[in-house]
Amino acid sequence: MHDDDNPRRLLLNDEEDDRTEAAILGLVLEEHPTQLTLRELMLMMVGPNPDTGDTDAIERGVRDLAGTGLLHRDGDTIRPTVAALRFHDLLINR
Repeated sequence: MHDDDNPRRLLLNDEEDDRTEAAILGLVLEEHPTQLTLRELMLMMVGPNPDTGDTDAIERGVRDLAGTGLLHRDGDTIRPTVAALRFHDLLINR
């Protein structure tokens, strides 16, 4: 059996980061054209009382997505880039 077939296996850090980034990008794209703040994003993803690990993962995910050109971050405001919006359009309209 492959590890991917076992839903109980522990995720590697890179896999957890990838899932967090995918969730962040998906939510930001879903909310577009509304621009979210980092706090609003966190509230939507983990609720009003997240633990420190949750907030760290989200902040890291936003930073990494911005670094790869998929999110714009202006101060506390987050929005998808034109490239992210176009890729999303291509995926959902194929």
